[in-house]
Amino acid sequence: MASDPNDPHLWLEDVTGETALDWVRARNDRTVAEFADTPAFTDLRDRIRAVFDTDARIPYVRRRGAYLYNYWRDADHVRGLWRRTSMDSYRTDSPDWEILVDLDAVAAAEGENWVWSGAQVLRTEDDADQTRALISMSRGGADAVVIREFDLIRRDFVAVDDGGFVLPEAKTDIDWIDLDTVYVGTDTGLDSLTDSGYPRIAARWRRGTDVRDADVVFEGEHTDVAVSAWHDRTPGFERDFAERAIDFYSTERYEITRDGTLIRLDAPEDARVSAHREWLLIRTRSPWTVDGTTHPAGTLLAARYADYVAGSRDLTVLFAPDPHTSLEQYVWTRNHLLLVTLSDVQTRMRVLTPGPDGWTDTPLDDIGEFASTDVLDVDPTSSDEFFLNSSGYLTPATLLHGYVGEPVEELKQAPSFFDATNLSVAQHFATSDDGTAIPYFVVRRDGTGPGPTLLYGYGGFENSMLPGYSGAMGLGWLERGGTYVVANIRGGGEYGPDWHTQALKAGRHKAFEDFAAVARDLVARGVTTAAQLGAQGGSNGGLLMGVMLTRYPELFGAIVCQVPLLDMRRYHLLLAGASWMAEYGDPDDPDQWEFISKYSPYQNTDPDRAYPPVLIATSTRDDRVHPGHARKMAALLEEQGHRAWYYENIEGGHGGAADNAQLAFKSALTYTFLWEVLGG
Repeated sequence: MASDPNDPHLWLEDVTGETALDWVRARNDRTVAEFADTPAFTDLRDRIRAVFDTDARIPYVRRRGAYLYNYWRDADHVRGLWRRTSMDSYRTDSPDWEILVDLDAVAAAEGENWVWSGAQVLRTEDDADQTRALISMSRGGADAVVIREFDLIRRDFVAVDDGGFVLPEAKTDIDWIDLDTVYVGTDTGLDSLTDSGYPRIAARWRRGTDVRDADVVFEGEHTDVAVSAWHDRTPGFERDFAERAIDFYSTERYEITRDGTLIRLDAPEDARVSAHREWLLIRTRSPWTVDGTTHPAGTLLAARYADYVAGSRDLTVLFAPDPHTSLEQYVWTRNHLLLVTLSDVQTRMRVLTPGPDGWTDTPLDDIGEFASTDVLDVDPTSSDEFFLNSSGYLTPATLLHGYVGEPVEELKQAPSFFDATNLSVAQHFATSDDGTAIPYFVVRRDGTGPGPTLLYGYGGFENSMLPGYSGAMGLGWLERGGTYVVANIRGGGEYGPDWHTQALKAGRHKAFEDFAAVARDLVARGVTTAAQLGAQGGSNGGLLMGVMLTRYPELFGAIVCQVPLLDMRRYHLLLAGASWMAEYGDPDDPDQWEFISKYSPYQNTDPDRAYPPVLIATSTRDDRVHPGHARKMAALLEEQGHRAWYYENIEGGHGGAADNAQLAFKSALTYTFLWEVLGG
């Protein structure tokens, strides 16, 4: 690596360099010896792994024609099985699964550390004609994947020599057009990728030809995040689309006509635009004025697709936000639109139906307090079937199934994995520095005084932190007597796009102030003390933890910082970092570096200030957030004499773990570190 007098730890950005990996191994050994080399740790790790491996978990499925597909990992299949079954069989306690891919066997035969990344089944009008799939696998859990075509009849991969669609490791975008054609964007050499490492070119690739000779249908700029193209196979509404993501939140979208002409879908670049049958949906991210009417951010609008493309702006408001309510999810079945809304971070579901007299709006089902429900899967082509998942902090997951207009049935129920006796959930609101009310959930044992508390947060990219069940957290923290808290700070999507955009770029400090406000409120309410309060976050949440460590160290007794962004001076130069400048800003712009520099953790450490103990964890195979962030921060904190521990999984990708064993180890390490440091 190049040297930099202002960054003596730049050599740690050499991801697989032996000198850097020797540094990693030495710190891993120290951390394992300190926290993971006891019978108590081993027992907790094994109990958590049993949760991940148990057959009692719900085998979540996706319908593709007549089959329900599932990907499954357990103790005997650490890399996993891709399998399918029928609906009648799935309803039983022991479904009869047809094994399609045994990834453990594939990895062993090829000498590769394959991690499953997904599969696309070619959907056809005739259910019996499901013959092919495109399978994505990564080495060690990276974002970059290898693509292979799979024959669902022979249950085997289709070789290149047999005309199979096969691509080497890259951050590929691929989508079926028909049996012999796909849309693809991948690394084909010079100028094929954006500065962020994603496809810059979308092409139509025909079976049996070289991908480098595929017909280009759309190109973006090098400064774009990514380009993609896809085919809508809905009978009677077959259409082709392409888009260029200018930045993380701004996109240009086009319909590709049969002669290759591009028709721009004229909508705000920061809006989310989608088509289904005769309908076009537009969900705004900023106020949009059309024909004298201003639609606020977070509004969902509908128009007839053909009329809109022809110039009509006859829009129907399907959802309008208010100060307490936002739209979290919307999904089409064949004839209906399912909405999941949040009211002060609690989910509600509705069904919208277009008809000759306009749209009707009815509730789908009442959902319990402090639980969240989302739509897992639908059949948008041929039926009004849906699968829902519902859970809460103390309520194990329930898989629900139904058809719009018919009763919803409980299809599968997960067991309880920890003792929730006398545990309860409450929601409170803290007041941030600018007077904004910040909601947060508290899960704790009734009647207890101040004690070890774990505060979790994220606060970025419009991701909402919703209630959900975690057997690992319950075993590792709640069952021991710890209190668990989730903060719904700005930067997330809990109150719609405005909640997110308030914390963009120069407003980033608001997310940090919100989290600190929740920490203070927990102490003021007597839930915990500063010395007993731990904080945890990963990725963007790892940046949050870095700021808590360097700006608000007096509020916490311990911090766990996972797969983090920490060097915000160089984040845009590392891996996918350039794609996030719409979130954080451009460090090379002096005006933007002015506000970034004030919080960037790596540039704001202080050897003379008392920091709480910190555990920094990452993955060598994370090709999204560079492990150099975590390495350099740990090295700097060590040199300054702070109490910093470091652990780097040699594989695992951005999730930090490539299999259930690694995930169990990571979870047990987190809870053991926090419990010991916080005095549990």
